[in-house]
Amino acid sequence: MISDPILEKYRQIPHSPGVYLMKDAGGKTIYVGKAKDLKKRLSSYFVKKDHHDPKTLVLLEMIRDFEVILTSSGHEAFILESNLIKEYAPKYNVILKDGKNYPLLRIDMNEDYPAIMRVRKIKNDHALYFGPYSSSLSVNRTLTQIQRLFRLRKCKNTQFKNRSRPCLNYQIKACLGLCCNKVSPEEYKKQVQDAILFLKGRSKEVVDTLKERMAAHAASLEYEKAAQVRDTLSAIRQIMEKQVVVSPDMQDRDIIAFASDRGSMVMTVMVVRSGVLIDTAHFPLDLGFKEPEEMLPAFLEDYYENLSVLPSSILLSRDIEDRALFEDRLSQKKQGRVSIHVPVRGEKKRLVDMAGANAARELEKRLLREEEEMAAVFMLKDLLSMDRLPERIECFDNSNLAGQDPVSAMVVFKDGRPHKDGYRKFIIRDMDTPDDYAAMFKVLSRRFSKAPPEMPYPDLLLVDGGKGQLGMALAVLQDLGIEDRFMTAGLAKKDEARGETYDKIYIPGRSNPLNTANSVKALYLLQRVRDEAHRFAITFQRNRREKRAGLSFLDGIPGIGPKKKKALLLHFKGITKMKAASVEEIAALPGMTQTLAEKLVQALHETA
Repeated sequence: MISDPILEKYRQIPHSPGVYLMKDAGGKTIYVGKAKDLKKRLSSYFVKKDHHDPKTLVLLEMIRDFEVILTSSGHEAFILESNLIKEYAPKYNVILKDGKNYPLLRIDMNEDYPAIMRVRKIKNDHALYFGPYSSSLSVNRTLTQIQRLFRLRKCKNTQFKNRSRPCLNYQIKACLGLCCNKVSPEEYKKQVQDAILFLKGRSKEVVDTLKERMAAHAASLEYEKAAQVRDTLSAIRQIMEKQVVVSPDMQDRDIIAFASDRGSMVMTVMVVRSGVLIDTAHFPLDLGFKEPEEMLPAFLEDYYENLSVLPSSILLSRDIEDRALFEDRLSQKKQGRVSIHVPVRGEKKRLVDMAGANAARELEKRLLREEEEMAAVFMLKDLLSMDRLPERIECFDNSNLAGQDPVSAMVVFKDGRPHKDGYRKFIIRDMDTPDDYAAMFKVLSRRFSKAPPEMPYPDLLLVDGGKGQLGMALAVLQDLGIEDRFMTAGLAKKDEARGETYDKIYIPGRSNPLNTANSVKALYLLQRVRDEAHRFAITFQRNRREKRAGLSFLDGIPGIGPKKKKALLLHFKGITKMKAASVEEIAALPGMTQTLAEKLVQALHETA
């Protein structure tokens, strides 16, 4: 039911282009939209009450207020909507699953010796960015190819400036060893330009350039350099032989299609450069309260924001609203024409259908994996005789080194998968000697002081250990008065000396472990949860230990007090990266001077 104040506010809206922001009872922006005619668009929410789909009805029930921002054109509204979605991250707008930033490759041509770096965010630094890649595997495969072919450096600037001898990459012929070998910036940048052409899919141009270079070296009797170029040519040709020509017109284009089913969706991008298919990337999306067709323009906005090298043509499986505006925006970014088409016949339609088939196959694989994960959750419910599904599983793990720097970490699995937004770290203070019960009491007290809805209780709390550790956890939960809110179980490692085949699961009120012979998938799920908690805790403790080592080291250097120590450790995260830094980089930090930086660098090198 739309309230009278909202309807009165709606009546005052003009027939103008702009952006509207829907707000909930707490004043939080939950949806951002754009319109060429705000009055007409908002009438579909507040006036035309018939034919609303269930998802829109859910949104309408949440709306308690709205705001509009008028713009001079639909193009301005298009840009403003994008910026506001990034600023507010509204609940009901489309976002990539897990909100993750996909990996990219970065090359800064403003440097004398540009490095090729793997990054996850684009900065406004005039560097070249390639990607986004759909997975770490994909970007690592590309990075390995680039290193093998062109031997660009990938060490950070601080390491490059302070290195005294070549690193392992030079030894395995994956780097030119610029830190120690004399290579002119001009000569090195030829390699970088070749790598850039390769990343753009211009392999044929790279081959032609290398042929000329090899001939020039041979004519100058530089046979060793000619042989190196010959080897690079051979490696590139091997890669080209595996590439598939899918477009005889040799155009640069992206082909984008999607598949959706059961609330999940996969967007597939086939990257074609010079007619050759150089990559097929799959991006999972969570439909949430949206229809599949609504996801496409939001995905395009998100995807092409992170792309610095744009194609001249984009083929889509479905048309999008404001296609002309989007074409104009991409054309401005490319500084050349970018066209968007929805082919209905011919070779281009065949390419779009190919992308759609790839999306459907990838979605099927993902849904099958999710079904298997949920099957393990159902099996675990039966194994533990729970009255509800263990949809949310929490596990804690404590870590210390000889009693020093005690920490604890909490991991969360939802529906059988890691839910990293729910992970938490705990620093355990005021403990002079190791005390597992005291540590567990501190950590569980802090965790469960946050009651729902601020942080939901788990369906299952997993304890790393056998009957003793489980009893300890139950005693803590009883002290907190929450022992009946959720199930608690302990997972102990198998005793191979006694011939045990599986890890053992203990539950309250039972002295013997459960029989898991027919529930191996459920056991494997708990093992994954425990192992992830152990990994997370160990990593956190190691980082804490390194920071403490840095603090104790810095205490012995005159002139470096608490504020300077904090600035140094916040910037470098530990002694290892501090040792690789230059005097200039250290001197640029707050409170540091050139003299003090020189003193610190000297002390760091003396301890190396």
